[in-house]
Amino acid sequence: MSAEPIETLLKQKPGQALAFLLDNASAQEIAETLAAFANSEGGVLFIGLTRTGLVTGLADPDRMEQCALSALLQVEPPMSGGVTLPELVEYDGHSLLMMRVPPGLAQIYRVGPTYLQRVGTENQAMSTPTLREVILNRRDTPFERLVPDGAEARDLSRSAIEQYLERMPGYDPELPGAAQRASDMLRRRGVLRAEDGRPTYAGLLLFGREPQQWLPSAQILIARYPGPEMGDTFLRQQIDGPLPQQIAKAESFLIDNMRRGVIMEGLQREEKMEYPREAVREAIVNAVAHRDYAIRGAEIQIFMFSDRIELLSPGRLPGHITLDNIMHERFSRNELIVQVLSDLGFIERLGYGIDRIFRRAKEHGLQEPQLAESANGFRLTFLGLGESFTIPVPAVQKTTIPQEEQDPLARWKHLGLNPRQLDALAFIERDGRITNRDFQELAVEVSPETLRRDLSDLVDRGILLKIGEKKATYYILK
Repeated sequence: MSAEPIETLLKQKPGQALAFLLDNASAQEIAETLAAFANSEGGVLFIGLTRTGLVTGLADPDRMEQCALSALLQVEPPMSGGVTLPELVEYDGHSLLMMRVPPGLAQIYRVGPTYLQRVGTENQAMSTPTLREVILNRRDTPFERLVPDGAEARDLSRSAIEQYLERMPGYDPELPGAAQRASDMLRRRGVLRAEDGRPTYAGLLLFGREPQQWLPSAQILIARYPGPEMGDTFLRQQIDGPLPQQIAKAESFLIDNMRRGVIMEGLQREEKMEYPREAVREAIVNAVAHRDYAIRGAEIQIFMFSDRIELLSPGRLPGHITLDNIMHERFSRNELIVQVLSDLGFIERLGYGIDRIFRRAKEHGLQEPQLAESANGFRLTFLGLGESFTIPVPAVQKTTIPQEEQDPLARWKHLGLNPRQLDALAFIERDGRITNRDFQELAVEVSPETLRRDLSDLVDRGILLKIGEKKATYYILK
């Protein structure tokens, strides 16, 4: 029901998965209804209607929105981390507040000491036997095994499925009965539900034609900032599609935007990337494999700063895993997703998890990565090499810059850049960025095509980042 249009929902009577509350509803009433939905099969709450469905609207939408946000904090564990959020909607000339609670949530919610469930149109306290049953059912039916309303086998990519099956031992598409064997394999892996062959959330995330149709927040938001903090200048990419593609695209973004330079160990000079590729890849795979996909409205976030990389994954640590035992214990929230990613060749990347990341970071000369957990998610931070990491210098050049060249452009003067390019870099040092028009004003007698090649060369050398397209293009230091 939660995916139905608003108009359709408002024409229905309240029931197991639909509730109406008046404009004067308290935060306690809202919290109890949301918890009851969450402990049942999900549902939709509208505020601004009588219990029979007569639309009265909201006298003060902002006040009611704040009341709803307060209600989210009254539920334990808090529901403010992406499970649901209030949404103001217009219907028949009235403002209403809508809150959708998805089905299949992994946790059990309470308000105060009371665990509630939805029974018909009422929110009722669970008995001890009912609570025990819900706990067992939640444990036995993870979110990834659920089938969203309306999902069919045609929503999976045939080519992606075929490429996956080709990796599986014993599968030959040319042999008689191959179609049935393929179906059996997909059901055993949990890509399809055993009883009816419809795709699960795991199947849609791994092989879906449009996974974000079913889980819009199953994405990776990745951004690169030139300094140590967030600012107005950044390079950003929203990565969607099936999970294997997301992993590859996120890894490519980080590698493409990673500093490359040298580390001086006494008289020894070693060229390397600032972060170990294997550890970065492992961190991305773990974030994708172990995030809580039942949390709506929160994507994986990866932020690349001048001194660190932060990866934020929705959902607290699963099962019995804590920050104290994470290096030694194993528990998978998404067993189906982990298994298929392993089948697809990510096994070394999943392998030993966090301890593998720590080991790779240490071998690379980095400080120990930082781990942190909040009410809504898990954060892993790689700390960069800092000032010990320098731009590579050609072997034929000196590795130190003469004192007379100690100026803002000194780090580039040994790279054989032309005077126009040095002027452009000086402009960026002063103003933070440069546009094609800025560059043309610096070199009025030079053709636009020559200036374009100058900037393109600086991008190719890894000195500048190009941001934007066409007339909105500008360049910043990488």
